[in-house]
Amino acid sequence: YGPEASGKTTLALHVVAEAQKEGGVAAYIDAEHALDLSYARSLGVNVEELLLSQPDTGEQALEIADILVRSGAVDVIVIDSVAALVPRAEIEGEMGDQHVGLQARLMSQALRKLTATISKSRAIVIFINQIRHKIGVMFGNPETTPGGNALKFYASVRLDIRRIGAIKQGDTTIGNRTRVRVVKNKVAPPFKEAEFDIMYGRGISKEGEVLDLGLAAGLIEKVGTWYSMGDTRLGQGRENAKAFLRENPQLMAELEAKIRERQGAKTEGGQDGDRP
Repeated sequence: YGPEASGKTTLALHVVAEAQKEGGVAAYIDAEHALDLSYARSLGVNVEELLLSQPDTGEQALEIADILVRSGAVDVIVIDSVAALVPRAEIEGEMGDQHVGLQARLMSQALRKLTATISKSRAIVIFINQIRHKIGVMFGNPETTPGGNALKFYASVRLDIRRIGAIKQGDTTIGNRTRVRVVKNKVAPPFKEAEFDIMYGRGISKEGEVLDLGLAAGLIEKVGTWYSMGDTRLGQGRENAKAFLRENPQLMAELEAKIRERQGAKTEGGQDGDRP
């Protein structure tokens, strides 16, 4: 979950793309009716193999998710988004009708069914959610997520995605710096954070991650504004260094292998709680 334009859909599409690369089957339940297939394709998603559904009601969306999980044929299911899962009664009712707690009851009922079937399958179900603000909160965090508390309770992992800065080339904004914080984790220690670049039209910048991790591991040196790896100069300024890595995939692959080797050695030598 996170604010608008923070990178929630982009991150979910990258998960879909990586699953497809490993031979997995992915489904995308587009409750918002807003998925841009050309953007998904540019992130590496095989849209011809993607199971795409644009349901009319929240009940229909969750029923489709349940059927897909029970089938055992799908590895990743993305539901975009919880806020757009509108109950049938609300769609069929008048514009000014009050439907208090309908969506929360729908989510609670659906998740009771889904949790049992997901635990018996090997599928990952990703719910994308938006942020709302509670009115009149004087102390504490006024932010909340739509759809009640059931999803917070049943989720194994909850990720808070935030845009923390703009990436500029001259006066033109070409991307965003994004931070993801694990606010709940049933499978590993929580409260870990990761920062990465989301570039417009290209998605998460792998070369940006490799550059940052290489710098942190001591494999890349930064002197002033220049980045270098051993005797190889990568470029002046972060964006130029990223462009150099993008244009030299073999060098980037070597750097990535060294980073993974170092991280692996650190993981084997540390305790479970110290794992990166």
